[in-house]
Amino acid sequence: SESTVRATHVLLTTALGQCIRFSVDDVRVFAGRNSIGVRGITLAGGDRIISMTIVRHVNAEPWERAAYLKRAANDRRLTTGEAEEIALVGEEVTEEGQLSDERYEELKQLEQFVLTVSEKGFGKRSSSYDFRISGRGGKGIRATDTSKTGEIGELVAAFPVDDGDQIMLVSDGGQLIRVPVGGIRIASRATKGVTIFSTAKDEKVVSVERISEPEDDETAE
Repeated sequence: SESTVRATHVLLTTALGQCIRFSVDDVRVFAGRNSIGVRGITLAGGDRIISMTIVRHVNAEPWERAAYLKRAANDRRLTTGEAEEIALVGEEVTEEGQLSDERYEELKQLEQFVLTVSEKGFGKRSSSYDFRISGRGGKGIRATDTSKTGEIGELVAAFPVDDGDQIMLVSDGGQLIRVPVGGIRIASRATKGVTIFSTAKDEKVVSVERISEPEDDETAE
């Protein structure tokens, strides 16, 4: 409903696996393009921004998002048979409640999934409800398992995707792969994900692009 969707948010993601989400309204309109602007996220030493994308804001309480994530994971488990551990990470849920079927379906229709991909070909889809709103300029929250950076490499991409999309990944070794988004596992934002591109020992993924049109026979050939 219009009362549920209120605004759009900026999602900034860094190479070392931090991200921050804040309202577009938190960014002031400046007099000219030469203005330095305002700080979106405080970067750690050696870190850098790798993605800025827009996600829609859904007006939902933390307990609603927690309850939704749990129920949605259970529904997928019944369909796929795969167990998922999906829960709010690093966010205290002080209230408890039970979603009505109507509210659950409303949140499901408004849910987005954010794809993250790392240099060594690891990736996952995470629910937009798993990315809490923070104040602009902070250190942010985890967009991946930051303890596994040595294993999965730095992040190279983070953006919303639809189930029917495909993504194209290109490595610095000249390898290319096209992957349907629907086959990429859904997991909590603070997890490393799974292998979606098997890179060679000294090879890195350098580019990830979203492809919204389906692949036809001619393209496949």
